[in-house]
Amino acid sequence: MGGFSIWHWLIVLLIVVMVFGTKKLKNMGSDLGGAVKGFKDGMREGGQPPADDAAVTPPGQVTNAQAKATEKAERNTIDVEARQKP
Repeated sequence: MGGFSIWHWLIVLLIVVMVFGTKKLKNMGSDLGGAVKGFKDGMREGGQPPADDAAVTPPGQVTNAQAKATEKAERNTIDVEARQKP
């Protein structure tokens, strides 16, 4: 009375295939596999030290690339003031 037999699981699988379709299930499987692979690659890269210690800038010092990125972000920022209705 406690568990499901193989026939129960086959019926559930048949209903899932009928509802979602095989193409959508295949896409979901490949997306899940890609996410797991990306996670594993990220974990593998996260444990390695930086390749070049000279590329690390001291705190408080801004590199040219950081300055350009900040300047670009400031150009795209819209400064607004919120007012409440009287």
